[in-house]
Amino acid sequence: MLDIKFLRANPDLVKENIKKKFQDEKLHLVDEVVELDEECRQVRTRCEYLRSQRNTISKQIGGLMAKGQKEEAEEAKKQVASMAQELTELETRLDELTGKIRERMLVIPNIIDPSVPIGKDDSENVERERFGEPVVPPFEVPYHVDIMERLNGIDLDSARRTSGNGFYYLKADIARLHSAILSYARDFMIDRGFTYYIPPFMIRSSVVTGVMSFAEMENMMYKIEGEDLYLIGTSEHSMIGKFIDTILDEDQLPQALTSYSPCFRKEVGAHGIEERGVYRIHQFEKQEMVVVCKPEESPMWFDKLWHNTVDFFRTLDIPVRTLECCSGDLADLKVKSLDVEAWSPRQKKYFEVGSCSNLGDAQARRLGIRIRSKEKGNYLAHTLNNTVVAPPRMLIAFLENNLRDDGSVAIPEALRMYMGGKSEIRP
Repeated sequence: MLDIKFLRANPDLVKENIKKKFQDEKLHLVDEVVELDEECRQVRTRCEYLRSQRNTISKQIGGLMAKGQKEEAEEAKKQVASMAQELTELETRLDELTGKIRERMLVIPNIIDPSVPIGKDDSENVERERFGEPVVPPFEVPYHVDIMERLNGIDLDSARRTSGNGFYYLKADIARLHSAILSYARDFMIDRGFTYYIPPFMIRSSVVTGVMSFAEMENMMYKIEGEDLYLIGTSEHSMIGKFIDTILDEDQLPQALTSYSPCFRKEVGAHGIEERGVYRIHQFEKQEMVVVCKPEESPMWFDKLWHNTVDFFRTLDIPVRTLECCSGDLADLKVKSLDVEAWSPRQKKYFEVGSCSNLGDAQARRLGIRIRSKEKGNYLAHTLNNTVVAPPRMLIAFLENNLRDDGSVAIPEALRMYMGGKSEIRP
């Protein structure tokens, strides 16, 4: 959410940013906010004047009564009552105006970073860099579910009976591999100086609206019926929410956190739930990284975060590339975003396995996350997040890139201690 003062002073810049995001249907919101804000300030000024006058006159009433000036005192009482009535009406109007302004401000997109490429949708995202040589083996790479089934590692039919499409049972060495990857990701991030967390898996609506846009919420979040609780779509939601309405001293920053959680997603409006696969599903597990820092440090942390994901995948012999999200592909709260994509030997192309985002002060403004400074006073923090790894999607890349001609799967050195010393999984 933008600063109302910024929008008030730069309405044309805000409109230009909306155009860069190809959301022209939101242009009218800027003018509406400007008009509502003007009325809001007028009402607030009138309220302050009435309170001041009411207090002054109220103090005079006792003196008038003491002097025996009852008529004047009664007239003053009528003035106070009239002011109180007007003040009540104005305060109601002020609440209405504030609500209308916030409602509009919540859907006006954040100002994107100047480095973001301009494009309408994800087809215009820009490749930045490749890490590792993408290899297509001299044998056919089966579909990922076929690889898992040959290794006795997945049961989709039972999951369809218990839960429907978009769910799975992992078992045997594939289930163990899934857990091994998450354990390795946890230790990988701890070794890089991040504090490990397991957060709440449900959050209140006040946190949901603080960390994401309404469109994302409707398309992603599962609500707990009858309660003000939502199942998290990623642990970032809980981890950023952890700082709601807090003031951090500068010497407490940066907060560099890594968190594990299950994730639950409706996937409404997505490309569809696979009937036979684990790429797009309703339930998965994830290791995340979250940073709360000073504004001037967020570009540096953005680069650190996506490099962590690249380094993690390269230790598992998986080629990856980075793809910068264009303006039209950025969620409204994001200033800048970079996807990490893994190589798929079967499809002979890259696919998304993680996304790194700098949200500037948008989440901090919504949630009230501030920094205390003796020199500058209190100011808003910046927040960032990035995926370390999200199996079982990551299992697709892992299995395809480590598959051998005989159907066995090699276990890289980094994972063997988490797999009981195994160097391979065999059919």
